Amino acid sequence: MRTIVETGLPDIGQPFSWATRSGGMLFTAHGPVRPDGSIETGPAEKQIALTFDNLAQTLRAANSHSDNVLQVIIYLTDVNDVRLLDEIYKRYFNYPYPNRSTVIVDKLVVPGMKIEITVSAAA
Repeated sequence: MRTIVETGLPDIGQPFSWATRSGGMLFTAHGPVRPDGSIETGPAEKQIALTFDNLAQTLRAANSHSDNVLQVIIYLTDVNDVRLLDEIYKRYFNYPYPNRSTVIVDKLVVPGMKIEITVSAAA
């Protein structure tokens, strides 16, 4: 049975939970969602940092930490943002880093949105 983690992130009107926990695992997905529920569509640096800020908030709400993250799947719309992503990523994760996959996609659900992530962590 899954348990919902109350993250404090805004309701964005879609049928999903920000984070669920079951069997000692935490599952969560994030994008550049502002506190008011709108999507940041500005510079990649701002979008990437906001996405990982939202993840950090979720981990804190789940009484967890980035060191418990086992896998991160990242969807980017521009391959040229990978170097920037790597720089920002190192601010949120310590070595040894979680398993990671970075996928370059044509577009995401909101026009101008450059990043979305899914994360699995030990709860």
